[in-house]
Amino acid sequence: MSIMESDKEDLSRAEVLNVNNNAWESVINIEEEVSNKKSPKEVVEFSRKAFTAGKTKSLKFRKAQLKGLLKFLEECKGDIEKALYKDLRKHKQECHMCETEVVANDLRHTIMEVAKWANPQKPQKRLVNLLDGVYRYNDPYGVVLIIGAWNYPILLTLGPLVGALAAGNSIILKPSELAPATANLLAKALTKYLDKDCFQVFLGGVEETSELLKEKFDYIFFTGSTTVGRIIYQAAAKHLTPTTLELGGKSPAYIDESVDMKKAAKRILWGKLINSGQTCVAPDYVLCNKEVQDKFLQHAQKIITEFYGRDPMESPHLGKIITERHFKRLVEFINPENVAIGGKYNSSARIISPTILINVSPDDPVMTEEIFGPILPIIIIKNAEEAIHFINAREKPLALYIFAKDKSIQNLFLNNTSSGGVAINDTVTHLITENLPFGGVGESGMGSYHGKEGFETFSHQKSVLVKDLTDLTEMTLSVRYPPYSDIKISVLNFLLKKRGGVSFGFLKNCLIFSAGIACAYSLQYIVKKMESSN
Repeated sequence: MSIMESDKEDLSRAEVLNVNNNAWESVINIEEEVSNKKSPKEVVEFSRKAFTAGKTKSLKFRKAQLKGLLKFLEECKGDIEKALYKDLRKHKQECHMCETEVVANDLRHTIMEVAKWANPQKPQKRLVNLLDGVYRYNDPYGVVLIIGAWNYPILLTLGPLVGALAAGNSIILKPSELAPATANLLAKALTKYLDKDCFQVFLGGVEETSELLKEKFDYIFFTGSTTVGRIIYQAAAKHLTPTTLELGGKSPAYIDESVDMKKAAKRILWGKLINSGQTCVAPDYVLCNKEVQDKFLQHAQKIITEFYGRDPMESPHLGKIITERHFKRLVEFINPENVAIGGKYNSSARIISPTILINVSPDDPVMTEEIFGPILPIIIIKNAEEAIHFINAREKPLALYIFAKDKSIQNLFLNNTSSGGVAINDTVTHLITENLPFGGVGESGMGSYHGKEGFETFSHQKSVLVKDLTDLTEMTLSVRYPPYSDIKISVLNFLLKKRGGVSFGFLKNCLIFSAGIACAYSLQYIVKKMESSN
């Protein structure tokens, strides 16, 4: 998932797919080079000035920016689809299903909830804080850098932007140069929908990104490869900048004999082949026994034909590989001796047919790095316990897929493996479930986002304690002041001790109820005294 390359794209397939020439002229216009008007230092200083002025902090401003981003997705839908086709040969349904609509739904959810999220929270109080105000404020970090990825250049660039805008930050967006049509569209069009003082798009490759990372940011969000993630993390460490890294890894799919194999195969192949396998949470390899493998292969060929026709190489529904380098790397994984299905490729168009490999060794090149293409190796194991051992012997994956009806098998994986996320009897869709945080663990990343988690990722939770200056409060504080004594120690221990069972809220209600009864009896007593004196 490297973001540090550039590559010229090929339009030769447009005629085969009956793409309108005028439409392609529109894409070419989108891809006209857009240059940065400011240096990295000037961009950051400009952004910091806007944040310091307090422009981003009001809830009204935040909602206006979120609505502007949603309006961009709605009004520029056609241009987005053309740019994504130009960069990745994505069919418009994949654009809608896996890019724009996912971000749009997150935006709608955030617009509805951001007022509640932004309000100071009131945590439960202990006895010692009975008379205090205890709050948790959500402060924007400040100047945020978001570095997007090429494989989903809308979803993985604008997805994090939702949380950053909702939290009230000033943002610098760095799209991947490997998806130049989309990057230039964001630079030319998106900037018209968001505040120009508080939102900027910075374009460029290795040199420009390296210079940008020399500047001090208040938060960095990166989506890409583990290799580049380490570089980002090192740059952030120089300024002690908090960072979220959304990386990748080899996400396994376990299949047992209990499943409906046709459905399981269809769901696994869909997750593997969307965006031609260039998906960070795509199932990277399958773990199953020999009997399950044979059943899987029987259905797989029919399903691939159903998806892409008899010759997938001519299908308008199969994307292309992003660069020549990536294409050559993938082709080297295809050992003809291991090919059970597929294995064909077109070098000029950078298209690889859906390919399934069998008799694969854990030491084969295809198993030593994330595949990131339409190639699916199958590793034979005896049972679920052996599959778990195989998974745990490797780096923690970004996603884990479990295809099993038996809940005990499901729980066996859930309780004995570690991964960024899990989907049971499906693939990929946990990523687009808005109320579930998305993120990695270990080599597959750190931090998470989506929905409320996205807002919290870009917010610093500031603890606030408010005490009054009344005599009653001062009296309760007197036990902490010198001279010290054993009596004061006992009182402090009583006040500070954490107690379970009865919550402070319940205790508070009891105290209010008791005070009410006391007041009522007192009032009755006064009334009776006044009556008797008369």
